[in-house]
Amino acid sequence: MKTWMLGLALIVGAAHAAPLKPVRAVEGITEYRLPNGLQVLLAPDASKPSTTVNMTYRVGSKHENYGETGMAHLLEHLIFKGTPTHRYVMAEFAKRGFDFNGTTWTDRTNYFASFAANPENLKWYLGWQADAMVNSFIARRDLDTEMTVVRNEMEMGENSPGTIVFERLLGVMYQWHNYGKSPIGARTDVEQVDIQRLQAFYRQYYQPDNATLIVTGKFEPAQTLAWIEASFGKLKKPVRQLPKLYTLDPVQDGEREVVVRRKGGTPSATAGYHVPPAAHPDYAAVELLTGVLGEAPTGRLHQRLVEQQRVAASVSAFSTAFAEPGVLLFGADAQPGADPQPLSKALVQVLESVASEPINEQELERARTRWLNRWDKLFGDPQQVGNALSEAIAAGDWRLFFLVRDRVKQIPLAEVQRVATERLLPANRSLALYVPTEQPQRPPKPETVNVAAQLDTFKPAAAAAAVAAFDTAPLAIEAKVQRLQLPSGARLALLPKPTRGGLVQGRLQLRFGDADSLRGQRSVSDLLAALLDEGTRSLDRAALRDRMDALKMELQVGAGGDSVILAWSTTREHAAAAAQLALQMLREPRLDAAVFEEQRNVALAGLDAAKSEPEQLAPNLLEQLRRQFPAGDARNTRPFDEVGPALKAVTLEQVRDFHRRHYGADQLRLALVGDVDAAAVQAAVTPLLNDWRAELPPQRLTRPWAELPAAEKTIATPDKQNAMGVVALSLPVKEGDAEFVPLMLANYILAENTDSRLWSRIREREGLSYGTFGHIDWNAHEPHSVWEFGAIFAPQNRPRVEKALREEFERAAKDGFSAQELANAKRALLAARALARAQDGGLASALQSQADLGRTMQRSAEVDAALQAATLEQVNAATRKYLKPAAMQFVWAGDFK
Repeated sequence: MKTWMLGLALIVGAAHAAPLKPVRAVEGITEYRLPNGLQVLLAPDASKPSTTVNMTYRVGSKHENYGETGMAHLLEHLIFKGTPTHRYVMAEFAKRGFDFNGTTWTDRTNYFASFAANPENLKWYLGWQADAMVNSFIARRDLDTEMTVVRNEMEMGENSPGTIVFERLLGVMYQWHNYGKSPIGARTDVEQVDIQRLQAFYRQYYQPDNATLIVTGKFEPAQTLAWIEASFGKLKKPVRQLPKLYTLDPVQDGEREVVVRRKGGTPSATAGYHVPPAAHPDYAAVELLTGVLGEAPTGRLHQRLVEQQRVAASVSAFSTAFAEPGVLLFGADAQPGADPQPLSKALVQVLESVASEPINEQELERARTRWLNRWDKLFGDPQQVGNALSEAIAAGDWRLFFLVRDRVKQIPLAEVQRVATERLLPANRSLALYVPTEQPQRPPKPETVNVAAQLDTFKPAAAAAAVAAFDTAPLAIEAKVQRLQLPSGARLALLPKPTRGGLVQGRLQLRFGDADSLRGQRSVSDLLAALLDEGTRSLDRAALRDRMDALKMELQVGAGGDSVILAWSTTREHAAAAAQLALQMLREPRLDAAVFEEQRNVALAGLDAAKSEPEQLAPNLLEQLRRQFPAGDARNTRPFDEVGPALKAVTLEQVRDFHRRHYGADQLRLALVGDVDAAAVQAAVTPLLNDWRAELPPQRLTRPWAELPAAEKTIATPDKQNAMGVVALSLPVKEGDAEFVPLMLANYILAENTDSRLWSRIREREGLSYGTFGHIDWNAHEPHSVWEFGAIFAPQNRPRVEKALREEFERAAKDGFSAQELANAKRALLAARALARAQDGGLASALQSQADLGRTMQRSAEVDAALQAATLEQVNAATRKYLKPAAMQFVWAGDFK
């Protein structure tokens, strides 16, 4: 007995030697912190002879990863399945007369019990909570038996139209954040949960440093604190680091809507708006807006929808006090059998008229008084206080319970009006309609597929015959090319070569007009090009599509100021017929009136979309700065505001007349590459080309040298997250000049590849851009080529991108490049050119271009040789001579605030 008394004295003495000191106290609630991180809140109130204990863990559905939805809620169930020392928890609760439960929400999970004030019960419950925190079974056997219960809870929610509407609406409102997923979880995740992942989730989050213990009601604080220290103090402080969550949804950029159809229930409309987190100063206004707008019978929605318009039977309002941006919801139920569409329109009209019909003082003070009255009532109930503090903890700090109250007391009308005006916007709205449907039509339910089982009966076809190797050396290719010029002026270049599957690539260019005849005709020629694959005289649109399918023919059409290009793919057995069909489209287009209007509308829609895009606006304005020809000239790129009126003014008769006068085989260039029968193709196309001449013979449009002044312009593109900068520099050089190859190499080193100076600095080292580019648009005839550069980037990064561009231009012009850079560029360019010659589509394009310029693959061989022979002195001399930053034109397009 003396020994026992001595031990007790030592324990009491130790406790008195180091008492747990309060961290802070707010209005009768005192906070303590155990060394292991457990936060403790004590709120004694002897006025009510009951005690409530609430354990809140800062883990909810937002912490779940892919395949883990519902995991926090599953843990809530399994915690009640006991520990090695507390086997039958719920039975013990019943014996002790506890009113208990556990709940899971987005940011937290809590467990609470209320009981008649009784020290023994309090001590036991604290001991169980400490044990459950780290020693719960979380066992497979318990999961299996509890699964039916969890499913039943899930099914109960599925039976509730209100619950389903809420889930679907949040799923629409949140694009990335886990707030868009219901805490109950996906049925497949819940039913197939991996027990080891669930146990890891438990060990991660059920730890003292991630929990707050709240005791409210009648209890003796010092004794209770000693019990807490005795039961929880022995738990180790975890060494793991909790993951930091950072996902936020972008600003909503337009109305969203979801329709739910289920059997039974009442038609309803619910409007949701994104709002700040509970800790944000504006959240007090959100709370008050629920009363101003949604309170019955004095709120605007009740007065107008229920009393005046009689389109609703009832209305409601609700806001989520989340730790991260939440939602403000307004709902209205229609009369049974009513259409919810009119109700939804009326609901939205009342809510979003708050800017034009400002809130008045009477509305605000009525809502404020009711809110504060409810707060006072809640604070006077120890059982409710614990749950309220739990929600504040989930939102970030228990003191938010008081801070939000103070903000509600103090917020002026102007601030409430500001928040309402900023938030109750169409672009911030998501709408959910519930439509009771007697027999909802459902597609088959989703299911996974056992891929291995599907392949059990798969019988592969015989392997295709091996294809002979193809030599990509230019002169080896030229030895196989068959070239032909027809009396009409048309030129053919055919390259028979073996291909896998007998594939054939075709490309055709038709040049038309001259500077005078094409003036002011760009919209006419563009619409004609758009109509070429929309039917021929003998085949309407559908029949032409069927014919192309029969020929295994995929076709693209491209239009330029003085030419049109058709490119297609087919197979050996259809090569001649496909080439013949392409020529028929050119020579005998159907030019149907209805299709003409359709294509005009397509062009106008594309133009309208381009008008706000930085990637379209910047190059377009750059071309305006570089304009050197009179208005209407086909060589000009038109500003977007001129294109729309021009398109609208075009008539079908103008298109037909343009075709009649300008289309002919005079300067038609046709190339085919692949497993092609050259003789068959020639026989098929020659009759269509021999006698086909344009009324107005085409004359090449020249682009002579012109000194263009330096310039810099900026275009504002509001609400665009990406920006673009483009740069141009005129070069008095043409393809084939002495500086052609040195400048080609200089461009490659400076800007053309993912090892270039611009890319390496702007993307790799400074991380400012998804990509940079650089190329030279070579003029094959006159010494007037254009060196172009550009980058895309976030608008706020423009100063750094511009600085990098200018500094790299200056560095290259001043210091040139290194021998290693040149060696790398030579090797890469030669490899890229060889690769291009290995691609049949690229070869067809090259042969078509050679036919137009009167060249052969000999020219390609000469360029390869010049690349091999180019010296560092030549490259640096050309760079110093022509790379002149002071002569450049710069255009920036973006939302530069």
